[in-house]
Amino acid sequence: MKNKVLRNVLIPGVCAVIVVVVPTILIHFSVIDAYTAQILTLSGINAIMALSVNIICGITGQLSLGQAGFMAIGAYSTILLTASAHLPLPVSIILAGIITAFFGFLIGFPTLKLEGDYLAIVTLGFGEIIRVVLVNMKKWTGGPNGKQFPTILTLNPTIAYLVIIGTLALLIILIQNFIRSTYGRAILAVREDEIAADSTGISVFRYKMLGFVIASFVAGIGGALYAPFIGFVKPEQASFTKSIDYLIFVVFGGMGSTTGSVVAAFVLTYLQEFLRFLQNYRLLIYPVILILVMIFRPQGFMGMKEFSFVDTFDKIAGKFSHGSSNAVAFEKKEAESTEEKNV
Repeated sequence: MKNKVLRNVLIPGVCAVIVVVVPTILIHFSVIDAYTAQILTLSGINAIMALSVNIICGITGQLSLGQAGFMAIGAYSTILLTASAHLPLPVSIILAGIITAFFGFLIGFPTLKLEGDYLAIVTLGFGEIIRVVLVNMKKWTGGPNGKQFPTILTLNPTIAYLVIIGTLALLIILIQNFIRSTYGRAILAVREDEIAADSTGISVFRYKMLGFVIASFVAGIGGALYAPFIGFVKPEQASFTKSIDYLIFVVFGGMGSTTGSVVAAFVLTYLQEFLRFLQNYRLLIYPVILILVMIFRPQGFMGMKEFSFVDTFDKIAGKFSHGSSNAVAFEKKEAESTEEKNV
């Protein structure tokens, strides 16, 4: 049992280190150019936001259209904590996530008693409220022109990739372990059938709130990393269209699939950059993809499945062991037949 737990921790850990460290080294030595590094890093931020949407929509089973608002709170909080309060950037990022989670609690407490379309409308309104507040608080946010992050603290491409993709890997590990925990299973039970979950003693509202707050925290971390990476934040970051973009990542990847959300975020972000020659027409790609997915594969690319490094390793190891056992059996049979001939 101890060896199994160690293997389940060691294999994903090694794969995560490879995914984070190897490209970082290649970026540092300019094997991967700055433009490609920027796309990969921006994809990492979009993947973090996709994780946030997947927690509330795919895992908790609620429809939220205001995650971009939480991202904007995280981004502006990081700028204010770093530039005005003069806190170290790592501390500002963590505090920005906590502040965003607190706003998620304030919004979720009165609204999570609603369901379906009603909750979506309320969260949509929340995102617009955040955007309008950011536009009018010119002293703190710079108004509609946005606010610049201190240039001296802006992350260079190598550090940006290492920090953002490293944070993404850490969040994936934490979320997957949370889903397998008692609390995660209770949230999944609420998603599948609220009445049945309530009849077994699970507090539906409590676990909805827990999922909503965690999703807000993740969105805040995404915004907190976005600010030093881009170096500039505008109120438009809280717009309805941004929330829809993040929702499309989750729908394309598969509601409830962490793997699908992350893969979809990387694929669609790169695809949008690849089609930049189409100018503003490239913005049509997300709606078209959403329509096609809804028609031909409504469950998304991955459905609710997850990719497992451990299972993949076991399959590869099983094939090698099966092949070696076949070879040993063949050699043994050949030896026996040779002995029979000699006799």
